[in-house]
Amino acid sequence: MLNWLVVGIGDISTRRVIPAILAEPRSALYGVVSRDIERGERFADHVWNNIDDALRDPKIDAVYIATPVALHAPQTIAALTKGKHVLCEKPVAMNYTEASKMVQAARETGKTLGVAYYRRMYPKVQRARRLIEQGAIGKPVLAEANHHSALPAEGSFRAWLLDPKLAGGGPLFDVASHRIDLFNYLFGRPARVTAQLSNAVLQLPVEDNATVLIEYESGVRGIVDVRWHSKITRDQFRIVGTDGEMNLDPLSGPELVHPGGREHLPAHENIHFPCVQNFVNAVLDGEPLVSSGESAIRTDWVTEQAMM
Repeated sequence: MLNWLVVGIGDISTRRVIPAILAEPRSALYGVVSRDIERGERFADHVWNNIDDALRDPKIDAVYIATPVALHAPQTIAALTKGKHVLCEKPVAMNYTEASKMVQAARETGKTLGVAYYRRMYPKVQRARRLIEQGAIGKPVLAEANHHSALPAEGSFRAWLLDPKLAGGGPLFDVASHRIDLFNYLFGRPARVTAQLSNAVLQLPVEDNATVLIEYESGVRGIVDVRWHSKITRDQFRIVGTDGEMNLDPLSGPELVHPGGREHLPAHENIHFPCVQNFVNAVLDGEPLVSSGESAIRTDWVTEQAMM
């Protein structure tokens, strides 16, 4: 059994993370860290407004870090150093150096570090990965992913996403990171990155759009385009090979189309649950992490190159 501490009681925590912990049979929500103690008491019996105080409790086994990106590295390293396993929200950190320090802390402490790139565990992504390995589209050569939406922050709701000191960047860090991570998961180590970031429509402290070209050691070229200024929502994901292609549009939907046909593979009703369950199995049973800190920081390398 794992006793969990959730740090940060925002939208993702309350809608997905905490319900996932409560549903996972070998997990218990032991406590939360929140600036608003009264709000925290709605979710757990043990509430702190300071993570350092919480980490002194020896009954805490695992920590879910669900705070703004700027806090990921210091809070994760603090938790690992105190002997806790950590599952951290994405992206891993503000830059590749910070992310690498988190991975190093996990190595030194012998504790498990996972990253909540939950899209890796979509059934259709797992199926696409197997089909690629089986040669269903020949040699993969090109991948394209787009995510276009309206601005995800309004007023005080998720306002931290627009603060580069807290978020690191705009849609590049927020929604592109998921797509870049999937490219890394499917195609291996990224070798070179070219990018264009700008404010084409909205004058924000962060970019309102980013286009990233990634060249992989495997020979695949990946293109990710993300925008926060679109009145039309897009969530496209396509992989082209020498003998065919596969289409996962929309990425968050259940459909997978490939040379062998069309498959309907819906994700879990709580898309965070498989990620939490895999982490618990990794800690308690030694099951391999689908999204480990070591593999996830490749995305931080890509975004750092894109920001240059």
